[in-house]
Amino acid sequence: MPYKEKTIEKKYYAIGEVAGMFNVATSLIRFWETEFDLIKPKKNRKGNRQFTKEDIENVKIIYHLVKERGFTLQGAKDMLRSNSDQVKDKMEMIDSLTKVKSFLQELKKNIS
Repeated sequence: MPYKEKTIEKKYYAIGEVAGMFNVATSLIRFWETEFDLIKPKKNRKGNRQFTKEDIENVKIIYHLVKERGFTLQGAKDMLRSNSDQVKDKMEMIDSLTKVKSFLQELKKNIS
């Protein structure tokens, strides 16, 4: 059986990596951490934040509500408090539709 390279998935991400994923300043991620209970990165001995995939998903939801949909911080908090599952379902649907759109655009490009 030939050797197959495994992809190594990171368990933790630094705040700079998370900020880069959303093209925002690290200070905004730190601010959201204080404002939203959903974001709870671990801290190592040096005090550096270590974000899990779950933390990143929560940042993604907050980013969507605040930056893309224009919610105020209080509005985003209220939405998450009352409709957390609904917001997550919508985010998953948006992600799926975005992937389908990209696939169809690539297909169209290859056909042309």
